[in-house]
Amino acid sequence: MCWICENMRHNKYKVLLVEDEANIRNLVATMLETEGYQTILADSCSNAKTMYASYLPDLIILDLGLPDMDGMNLLDYIRKDSLTPIIVLSARTNENDKIAALDRGANDYITKPFGSGELLARVRAALRNNRFSADEGRLPGGKFILKGMEIDYDARRIFIDGNEVKLTQTEYNIVTLLSENCGKMMTYAAIIKAIWGGYEQEGSIKKLQVNMANIRKKIGDKPGEQNYIANELGVGYRLNE
Repeated sequence: MCWICENMRHNKYKVLLVEDEANIRNLVATMLETEGYQTILADSCSNAKTMYASYLPDLIILDLGLPDMDGMNLLDYIRKDSLTPIIVLSARTNENDKIAALDRGANDYITKPFGSGELLARVRAALRNNRFSADEGRLPGGKFILKGMEIDYDARRIFIDGNEVKLTQTEYNIVTLLSENCGKMMTYAAIIKAIWGGYEQEGSIKKLQVNMANIRKKIGDKPGEQNYIANELGVGYRLNE
């Protein structure tokens, strides 16, 4: 079973809370909602995967001791193609567990019991540090408009001809990067470094190409037409002015 807690304050940040203990889940959800976050709740890894795909949260708070599988499996699942910040909130206090979670991509690790002030501070820090991961301060406020494309940077939403396009966080980051360099050819290496924080290596160009193919399909770009995104084979991509 899973729940959606609607936040009438419309905070731009969505937090996926994966916790099977109802009392802790409700406590943390209340804390987050009081601070203005939209909270998405799941009590298992399978539910969390569904919520993640549906709502594309800005941050995940993850318990490791879940009923259907170990939370580490969800951590691995998210890290396959996303830099969504993940804070592990676990009763496991063994140092090896902490090291394993951090090595596998967790941004932070908090042990139970925990203080509400500390948890909220860690949430703020994780979101602040992830405010477009690889290049500090890159995201502007306001909106970007190009023909029928509109990007609402503050809400992290993209529209084509007035219809919202559902992108993954990685896809959104790629489009935003191109929008901030509109008209400029962005090389594969530059995009890979900006989005994934690393340098071009075996498999990384293919990963970029797969993401870009998904983006172009979702925004309606078609082969042989004057599209939003131009591709120069062997070089990179450009958002057309």
